[in-house]
Order: sequence, then structure tokens, then C-alpha cells
Amino acid sequence: MQSVKSTVDGHSRGPGSHSRIGAVVLAAGAASRMGHRPKCLLEWEGVPLLRSLCLALSKAGVDEVVVVAGHYAERISQSVQNLPVHWVLNPRPEEGQVASLHCGLRALPPHLDAVMVALADQPLIHSSDLLALIQAYEQRPPGTQVVQPDHGGFPGNPVVFSAQVATELLAGPPSFGCRQWQTQHPQKVHKWASTNDHYQTDVDSPEDLDALFAKTGVRLNWPVDLSGQS
Repeated sequence: MQSVKSTVDGHSRGPGSHSRIGAVVLAAGAASRMGHRPKCLLEWEGVPLLRSLCLALSKAGVDEVVVVAGHYAERISQSVQNLPVHWVLNPRPEEGQVASLHCGLRALPPHLDAVMVALADQPLIHSSDLLALIQAYEQRPPGTQVVQPDHGGFPGNPVVFSAQVATELLAGPPSFGCRQWQTQHPQKVHKWASTNDHYQTDVDSPEDLDALFAKTGVRLNWPVDLSGQS
């Protein structure tokens, strides 16, 4: 994303216009709390979470999708075969999500208006949730450039930010991510209040899987080749 198309105050270009949005999906982690099994390969009704997310992004009208892999990249890639996504390998996934974010931003095509950063371990995120978030970005208060869901006073994901923010992130040091940018520019962040807890539901541990089932009845299962690991 070396060249981006700026908009006034990061906003779309006029009444009835729509931002051209790219997405960076972060899926490079080691998932140590899951017994070193990639969380994004957990399946709901036989479909891996990563595949469901990529399909939801496409259905929501996201123009470009970049999946950043690191640990387990070869195995993860099998879950989104035949989908219109671009793969990027983070050669140093141990450096964390910000490193993966930078890899993904650099891989996005130019002339985007905004970027959505999505996590691959949020099982309840559907296209309707993404559409609502995109609408919140389109209708955000003047002067704001980041929209983050807020449920009950707690931040959620995905996050959407302007192309200008993406450019500033890439111009910063390797440790400079969206959270650091928000800390520096709180007045440019729109905390979008939502009653939808999908934006806050993720699965980081076996206990999270049990809690998800107890709360929603959604049972996530490992694919056969990973089910015997511990």
C-alpha cells in the first residue's frame, strides 16, 4: 500500500459515494494457549473460521482481502483454497500482530480509501456485522479516521481506518500499530457504540471454547488432522 488515495478528513468523496475498502486478516500467531494449533482452523458446522471470515468479507463488499500467515502457514492456506484472497507470509510472526499488520498493509493495492483489520478467531462475525461496521465508518463523525466497535465500554474488532492512517502506520517504526496511533490521536477515533457482542467474542483458549458453547450453543471443533493434538 505504497500509494493511497486521500479523501477530505479521511471521508468518502461525496453524497452516495462508497469507500473502497481493503481488509487485512491477521492469522500468523502461534496459538500457544490452544496447544499450538491454529485457532483460525477451528470449524463451525464443518467450515474453518478463516474461510467463513473471508467469505463474509467478500459478501460485505470488501474489495481486497489480504491474509497474513506466519506459523502454520502451509496448513492454514488449505482452508481458503479457491477464494479471492492474497496471501502474505510474515517471516517473523514471533514479533506479534503489529508486524503482521505492517506486512498486510504493504501487500494491499494502492488507491484504497480505507482498511479493515480483522482477526481470524472471532467465530460469530458475519457479513451483516461487517456491513454494519462499514456503514458506521461511512457515517463517522467529521474529522475522525478510525472506527472501532465499543460494546459496554470495551473495544472490539474488526477496526476500520482511513488510508491516511495506513500510510502513517507504515511510515512509523515496526512497533507502531493501530493501538499506538489511537493513543496519539484520541480525537480522531470514533468509538462506535454497539449492542452487538459479536465484535468482542473471540477464542484464545479451550476455556473460551467451552464458554462460547455455554453462552451461544455454538460448538467449534478441530479438523480431523488436528483433533488429536493437545
